[in-house]
Amino acid sequence: MAMPLSPKAVLAVTLASAVLAGCSQYVKRDEFDATVADLRAADARLEAQIQALSDKHDALVTQVAGRTRVDTAAYFAVDDATLSEDARPLLDDFANAIRNSHSGALITIEGFTDPSGSPAYNKKLGQRRADAARDYLVDVAGLPAEQVRAVSYGEDENRQVRPGATGVEGQDNRRIALVVDYAGPKTASVM
Repeated sequence: MAMPLSPKAVLAVTLASAVLAGCSQYVKRDEFDATVADLRAADARLEAQIQALSDKHDALVTQVAGRTRVDTAAYFAVDDATLSEDARPLLDDFANAIRNSHSGALITIEGFTDPSGSPAYNKKLGQRRADAARDYLVDVAGLPAEQVRAVSYGEDENRQVRPGATGVEGQDNRRIALVVDYAGPKTASVM
């Protein structure tokens, strides 16, 4: 007849079983390292593509807190939200970079104005500018609508490139910025 196990022995056997079962769920170090390397390579490809946009379209690319921001040469006339013909190739190239490297990316388009109108009017104008770029990226360039958002900062002082400037001097304030909020899962690159 077998002797019954003590409560300590039962606990030890239970813990050992749990540890062994749990170990089967661990990722091996080489698999983890390979996954991290793949993610870093995908991020590097996206960064290179966005930097090429910067070089080609005179855009400023910055990275802060895991977000990539593209301040574009997509400027607007005073009191206008019409997307210029000059902005379209930049938006096409941006959409291609996203589609080819990170098709699941979440993009935010930020709209800005100079301070020549009232704050309420400028907030709406900035939104119309962001919406114009969003509509282009979705309707013409083919990015999924659920992945492209539009927001307005209007004339917010802390977001002006040329604080207080209007007219010709304020052109840099009348712009959009493209922000990659989340790169999403890696997509097979078509380069």
